[in-house]
Amino acid sequence: MLSIVVPVFRASASLPELHCRLVEVFGASNGGLEILFVEDCGGDSSWDVIQALTAADPRVRGIRLSRNYGQHNALLCGIREARGEVIVTMDDDLQHPPEELPMLLERLEEGYDVVYGPPDRQQHGLLRNLASQITKLTLEGAMGAENARHVSALRVFRTKLRDGFADYRSPTVNVDVLLTWATSRFSYLPVRHEPRRFGQSGYTTRKLLRHAFNMMTGFSVRPLQIASVIGFGFAAFGVAVLAYVLIRWLLDGSVVHGFVFLASIIAIFSGAQLLALGIIGEYLARMHLRTMERPPYVVRQQIGS
Repeated sequence: MLSIVVPVFRASASLPELHCRLVEVFGASNGGLEILFVEDCGGDSSWDVIQALTAADPRVRGIRLSRNYGQHNALLCGIREARGEVIVTMDDDLQHPPEELPMLLERLEEGYDVVYGPPDRQQHGLLRNLASQITKLTLEGAMGAENARHVSALRVFRTKLRDGFADYRSPTVNVDVLLTWATSRFSYLPVRHEPRRFGQSGYTTRKLLRHAFNMMTGFSVRPLQIASVIGFGFAAFGVAVLAYVLIRWLLDGSVVHGFVFLASIIAIFSGAQLLALGIIGEYLARMHLRTMERPPYVVRQQIGS
């Protein structure tokens, strides 16, 4: 059985066509099909459309979250509710053509646990593409996998992988990092990426950069290591400056004067200390959030068999 999980955010115009194309591709499959639409409280009529699709097609299930939690939180909800042996995740805007999914499923049968479908050509603007690349570089450090640069919202993976993060309850969620907790057998296959025809993307450049920062501090210790390197570097710089002053005093008795020189040294060291404290503060804040046991999502309503 195949479970297709689609996080929905202000996609009332695209959902009927998306459902129709998914049924055309997989409706006759022998293993069965279920389509899970997880509505992330976008504020439009998407839930009404999901209710209509559920009433017309028993293969469709609808899940409505109690408020807007974010794409990856909605994905985690759908992944945990899926009943199939293989899970497909995709966007709701039809930029991921359903007709490309059989190729990814064939690659999955070659012995992989996760197969991504990155676009063969980006259909976004320059700033959005740049922010996406920064996010993927950050994700590569958090995942520790070479295929991190090829991650995509279009992914297929084996359902048993969710056992690796069954007890995960942090409000900061990244599905790609969680998948690395259960496997290292990743692959990818570039697919066609269509221009967006409905609405506007919920991922702005600012949100992508914030998502990258959340991944750095939520799933990796790399920032702490960078802070340690910076601290060591500036400490070495301070020792070098002290050696320079002492050598000049010992050789010719001269003293390095200047308020600007002293102020710049103090500013450099103060900045390095504040940077390290800020990074440590981010980790302490995330530990505080974990102790609060704030759930990654709350389900308001479910419909469908």
